[in-house]
Amino acid sequence: MSRSRTPIVQAEEEAPMPATRESGLELVAAPRPATTLPRYARRRAVDAFARWIIAAIAFTAIAAVALIFLFVAKEALPVFTSPEVHEEVTVERMVLPQAWKEGAAPSFSWQPVSKVPKYSLAPLVAGTFKVTLIALLFAVPLAVMAALFSAEFAPPRVRETLKPAIELLAGVPSVVLGFFALMVLATFFQDTFGLTFRLNALVAGVGLGLTIIPVVYTVSEDALIAVPRSYREAALALGASRARTAWSVVLPAATPGVFAAIVLGFGRAMGETMIVLMASGNAAILSADPMVSVRTIPATIAAEMGEVVVGGAHWSVLFFLGSLLFLVTLVFNGLGGWYVGRLRKKVGGTA
Repeated sequence: MSRSRTPIVQAEEEAPMPATRESGLELVAAPRPATTLPRYARRRAVDAFARWIIAAIAFTAIAAVALIFLFVAKEALPVFTSPEVHEEVTVERMVLPQAWKEGAAPSFSWQPVSKVPKYSLAPLVAGTFKVTLIALLFAVPLAVMAALFSAEFAPPRVRETLKPAIELLAGVPSVVLGFFALMVLATFFQDTFGLTFRLNALVAGVGLGLTIIPVVYTVSEDALIAVPRSYREAALALGASRARTAWSVVLPAATPGVFAAIVLGFGRAMGETMIVLMASGNAAILSADPMVSVRTIPATIAAEMGEVVVGGAHWSVLFFLGSLLFLVTLVFNGLGGWYVGRLRKKVGGTA
């Protein structure tokens, strides 16, 4: 037996170490084959190039938004600096009520094409926020409740049908929804409530709500589905019904995502043009009554930009409106993001 084992032991002792060799207590790695070094360097170069391309594309999008804002702000700058523009309009005239005739009471009016041009911003700002608020009041409850039903109660087949059907609204052109509001909703509301103004803030707000339902629904449903399953199981184990679990546990846990959806819907409604242009009546009336015609900032820019003199006072004021709309949307989105962060910390128990 000793003779048969000796060659095997000698062969094992003479065999070279494949990867490492032992030197005292230190384990030293064998040298890397020379053929793998160029391949490793090429891989690192390709990864670095891919990271550079992705970063360049991301910063291109940011730069495009910044350049657009700079262009709009540059065209609006004469409102603050040009003496020729100040002969027709100033920031004070746009903000404060003015007595446009001798002996008349100060008022807010938007009549840029007249013997005495009037550029009061109050009717446009109030109309924009009024239509947006009506759209949110109409769309948010419907979208959030539909998302809650889809995420918590709907069978898989119903959910597979309901979700694409609601999201299909996002693909409908806004001009089609505006035509629907103009021809169908306006007639329905006037016949039902006996309205004096057929086209008003209510009609425009409901038509505008149809465009933000898919946005609020999609983001809210994703937030509801992302709630950990353990929350539901714990509530059901304590004896809560499915409806009570969905309303009192799942929905509060998804509050940050739902609020983010509302912020996105707000930004979408603030910038919408065609629906409010077709269904709001386009009358710059300063009133809190939703049954009165209104005029919004986006509709004003769309309706008047094609008829102004390039470089004139009216031109600069319209670009000033664009800058104002951009800043308002940016501020509200920033505040919404900050509040969403606070809600996430609160729900997560870190604040």
